[in-house]
Amino acid sequence: MVKGINRQVIVVKSPDPKLFDQAIFLLREDAFSNAAASPEQVIRQARQAADGYLRKNTVVGRAAARLSPVACGAVGAALASAVWVVGVFVF
Repeated sequence: MVKGINRQVIVVKSPDPKLFDQAIFLLREDAFSNAAASPEQVIRQARQAADGYLRKNTVVGRAAARLSPVACGAVGAALASAVWVVGVFVF
C-alpha cells in the first residue's frame, strides 16, 4: 500500500514482454536530496535491479549465471571452429 499523495516513481520497461510489461520503483522521499545521487544514477540503479531480477529468476538467466567466462569462451571457440570447418569443406 502506498501512503501519501505525492510519490515519485521510476518505471522501467521490460526488454522481454513475455515476462512482465514494466517494473515500478517507488522512490524514497530523500532520493534526490543527496548531492551524490543524480537522476541518471537513480535510473541506472533501477535498471540494474530489474536486470538482476531477470538474471536470477528466469531459466536463461540462471543458466547464464552458472556458466563461467572460460566455458563461454570455449563454447564460442568450438562454434567458430565448426563454422570454419563447414565453410572450408562446403565452399
